[in-house]
Amino acid sequence: MIGVPMPHPRDSIISDLNKQMDQFFGAGGKAQQIPSGVSGDPKLASTPHHDRLRVERNKIAPKVRELAEAGRTISETAKTLHMHVKRVQLIATENKFKFVDS
Repeated sequence: MIGVPMPHPRDSIISDLNKQMDQFFGAGGKAQQIPSGVSGDPKLASTPHHDRLRVERNKIAPKVRELAEAGRTISETAKTLHMHVKRVQLIATENKFKFVDS
């Protein structure tokens, strides 16, 4: 109708959410505490493209680990293997080893 103020959409959403929460907790539901930094299933975020890239990095990982254990820095390893420094860092992070300068 003309001249009648319309309710704010956010108010109806909040009202609906409060009703759903009352139903959930009224039926015996309990809230879960999710630790900081924990997300859902990592496979849900993965795509076939990311899986292929991970397989390629896993093939390179032994060479990177060998150079890291020999005392090389990230930049020296990247230069030796003709890779970008960020990729070397990612491989080290994924395979849980560290370089001299990190």
